Amino acid sequence: MVKTIPARDISLYELEEKFGLQLVTDTSFFTEWTENLQTLTDGEKSAMSNDKPLHVYARVQSNYFNLNKRRPMSEEAVKMVVLSPLLDLAGFYQAPFDIETETSIEICAEDEGFVVKGNIDVLIIQKRFWVLVIESKSSKLDVMVALPPALAYMVDNPNSAKPTFGLLVNGREFVFIKLIKQEQPLYARSYALSIERDSELHQVVSILKRIGELIIS
Repeated sequence: MVKTIPARDISLYELEEKFGLQLVTDTSFFTEWTENLQTLTDGEKSAMSNDKPLHVYARVQSNYFNLNKRRPMSEEAVKMVVLSPLLDLAGFYQAPFDIETETSIEICAEDEGFVVKGNIDVLIIQKRFWVLVIESKSSKLDVMVALPPALAYMVDNPNSAKPTFGLLVNGREFVFIKLIKQEQPLYARSYALSIERDSELHQVVSILKRIGELIIS
């Protein structure tokens, strides 16, 4: 009998057991989130100070703090208030990028009678960059809750010759993922970057830009 598991309910243990997924701890495996990133310009630093008109980075922070203190932000609010302006800053709404939403996946473990099905929140160009917003009514939920379903979607990537990247976001925190499909799928992740720290919010956009460069090169 074939067992079907919703992608949002799968565990890291099941991915490791059924699909051979393996975490890579060697930092040289995933350098894209730390190396060759754009630095904050003097103009951007000046615009982010309290006595200047709000730069877009500061506006994202201000909007997040204002809305989140009223009530926990829903998934749709996180997408609109936090994710969308950052994707815009990174250039993902311009050619040659194209965005698909709610894209379905189905991956099967050979000879295991095991199928994972689900929908992705945001898919960006050539199935090489997946973005997941935690589907909960609280931005207080740990961003790592989205890691297993994100990896399930990335394992389904038909392009095994090139690395796949992912972004997990819950409004307050961001985690980047890199996955390579070889004889077995290998992945690594960044630590959680926070919207509450100016330098880390800028780093998020710089990483997005770097990933954009890589998937169109």
